[in-house]
Amino acid sequence: MKQFVSFIIKEARHILRDKRTMLILFGMPIVLMLLFGFAITNDVKNVRTVVVCSSSDHLTQRAIDRLAASEYFTITATATTPEIAERLIRSQHADMAIVFGQRFASTKSGVQFIVDTADPNMAQQWTSYATAVILNGQGGLVNSKMLYNPRIKSAYNFVPAIMGMLLMLICAMMTSVSIVREKERGTMEVLLVSPVRPLMIIIAKAVPYLVLALAILVTILLMGRFVLDVPIQGSLVWIFLVSLIYILLALSLGLLISNIATSQLMALLMSAMVLLMPIVMLSGMLFPVESMPRILQWLSAIVPPRYYIEAMRKLMIMGVGIGDVLREVLILSGMALVLLTLSLAKFKNRLA
Repeated sequence: MKQFVSFIIKEARHILRDKRTMLILFGMPIVLMLLFGFAITNDVKNVRTVVVCSSSDHLTQRAIDRLAASEYFTITATATTPEIAERLIRSQHADMAIVFGQRFASTKSGVQFIVDTADPNMAQQWTSYATAVILNGQGGLVNSKMLYNPRIKSAYNFVPAIMGMLLMLICAMMTSVSIVREKERGTMEVLLVSPVRPLMIIIAKAVPYLVLALAILVTILLMGRFVLDVPIQGSLVWIFLVSLIYILLALSLGLLISNIATSQLMALLMSAMVLLMPIVMLSGMLFPVESMPRILQWLSAIVPPRYYIEAMRKLMIMGVGIGDVLREVLILSGMALVLLTLSLAKFKNRLA
């Protein structure tokens, strides 16, 4: 047991001495959280709006005042005809135009939207928000009941997604590179002929990354709660338990990659191809899985972060219990068991 602990301490010291690795491990979560939380956002704010009004009645003016008072729209100009408003949009001086017809005051209809649809998703959101603000008497979305995310902040969506991406990349990539590094230096054979069993050596190399992954998880949760103001509605016990299963899955995948790769460069390339692109494109991190073509939905079914992100969104944002994420937990546990079995079998074959 003392030798096993010594191997863990040795690997931990090796990681701590590498300042570049530590910068990546703790710098990446902070940078990504700040980027996705403040810079890369789908929140509707300060949409440059042109108002076209052919009537100056009281109700129309109140609707315009509500638009101006909301945080979603900034009225940059008024126009007398829709054609003038359209020219302002085409010249990039406005994002959308709202045309109030003569019948608006009497029928609450006759409103036309002229929208820059270069980004279709945002254009649809602008139209929905504008409709809600115009038809609401309170100057906002107060009559719409928004469950779990009343302020419609994109950070609620991104924080669980960043957790899924970072934990997978760090655990799998760093573990695979660490073991391949030993192979390149010729020290793996020395370790394997030591009195400690080979399996214990592999576990000892994985334990420091497990601890680091939990530390990164705590960092993300703290930043999400106190920097991005994303509440944690569910139980921290279940969040950490599901995360632990996911981390073990990622470590097993890293071990499998290390058994296949022959160099650190190959391990990094394999990690990037096998992990990075599927995580970003197929996990539901940026794009809803339900909106993907059928064949991509099938491919996303084998991407582990998809289930972890779904579970974290339910536990963190919706505040559900473990019973409501049992499907995701079972799938992650099954994947972890399969990957661990494959990686250990491959490792034993290499020893033979």
